[in-house]
Amino acid sequence: MSYAISLSCEWASRYETAMIAELAAMGTVALGAALALALLAGVVKGMTGFSLPMILVSGLGSFLSPELALAGMILPALVTNFFQAFRQGARAALQSARTHWRYLATMLAFLVLGSQIVLSIPAGLLFLILGATITFFASLQLAGWRPKVSVQHQRSTEIGTGALAGILGGLTGTWGPPTALYLTALGVPRTEHVRIQGAVYGSGAVMLTLAHLQSGVLSGVGLNLSIVLVIPALAGAAIGVAIQDRLDQGRFRTLVLVVLVLAGLNLVRRAILG
Repeated sequence: MSYAISLSCEWASRYETAMIAELAAMGTVALGAALALALLAGVVKGMTGFSLPMILVSGLGSFLSPELALAGMILPALVTNFFQAFRQGARAALQSARTHWRYLATMLAFLVLGSQIVLSIPAGLLFLILGATITFFASLQLAGWRPKVSVQHQRSTEIGTGALAGILGGLTGTWGPPTALYLTALGVPRTEHVRIQGAVYGSGAVMLTLAHLQSGVLSGVGLNLSIVLVIPALAGAAIGVAIQDRLDQGRFRTLVLVVLVLAGLNLVRRAILG
């Protein structure tokens, strides 16, 4: 038994040494910037419930390869989504998932479909359409427009929006803004709003993690970077949640819409500049 523990500790020590060496090869400035970005992304996610993948991928992509940027985002997104979904306990998370099961099931089904046709549609075109649409509708709501989803149209709306979010998620890896826009239109209270997002994105994050463990993106230095970024992302999410708890429903709604506008503009930028 003691020999097994000793071997396990020795393996862990070697892995830690190798991980530090691989990350050191990135450069101190790059690693520091990555940690700061993860903290910022966690704070925004804690406050609004979304945007961590967009902030991390676009930020890391400005000084790392696209593969490393994607890998660095995966585990922080997975962990912070579960933190977000289960913050009020498993029962509350399951209740939210049960209430919005049609949206969740539709999104996951179309996420798989979108990932299968990813090579047949230009990603730039999808980023442009999604970014322009989100910016337009979020800006209208900031200007005072209050869309309402009636009870008789809620089922078709959640299935339609879930399909859109899933397709875009499978094609571009971005499914947060349609979900946030949909929940904002429903007028869902902020605590449940954030919890539902955690359940929805957490399900997608599990699939994304498994897919990229298989693809090889989440391996080597990419896996190590992703592990290291979990800590600042989770710390940032805790800070963001503390801020969110002090916001009333009106301020929370405004904050979500402002972040949606910025997210939409960022998607348009990615479409035009790459």
